[in-house]
Amino acid sequence: MARNLRMPYTFEDRTGDVKGTDFDDIYDRMFLRVTPYLGRANTLALYVMGRRSTRHKDARHLERQPSILLEFGEAHLGLGTIHFTQSTSPLSIPMNNYLRKTMFFGGSLSRKFRASDGREYRWQYQSVDGHEWTCLSEEGYIVAHYDLRPPNIAVYGVSGNTFTVHEAYSSLCVDILASLTIMRYIAEYRL
Repeated sequence: MARNLRMPYTFEDRTGDVKGTDFDDIYDRMFLRVTPYLGRANTLALYVMGRRSTRHKDARHLERQPSILLEFGEAHLGLGTIHFTQSTSPLSIPMNNYLRKTMFFGGSLSRKFRASDGREYRWQYQSVDGHEWTCLSEEGYIVAHYDLRPPNIAVYGVSGNTFTVHEAYSSLCVDILASLTIMRYIAEYRL
């Protein structure tokens, strides 16, 4: 009897830099890129790439339409707007409405968002041992997590930073990465 084994999408985050990096699935199923968007200050673009990135930055993303644009406030003073550019009807939402605090008086590092499947998910910072960021479903199941390499762990030929999305949620990889990028931006600039 064959068992249906579900393999999570485990992306290596090449640089760990919120403002520009490649995410390559270790099993070569999906490749994502976050990079500054040319011609628009304070804007990051999220691309679905056709193949694994090289160790040297390339310009292949310029041949593609970004899936999502993240337009942040001037001088890192606030959140801006998220633009979903690849749907049949492009949509723009203020980031504060897209990623809402989970509690009225709660901190900025616990927020929820509605993904393209219509369901709500929430990000939490360092709430689960071993995870820098954890994304949970409405029922409290782990959907995705982001982990930075601990500074005392040596790695060879890889960054050691990983972004993992459980296979059942693989159709949401772009949504989850966009929301994670905003969460990491909030943390980095203390918004």
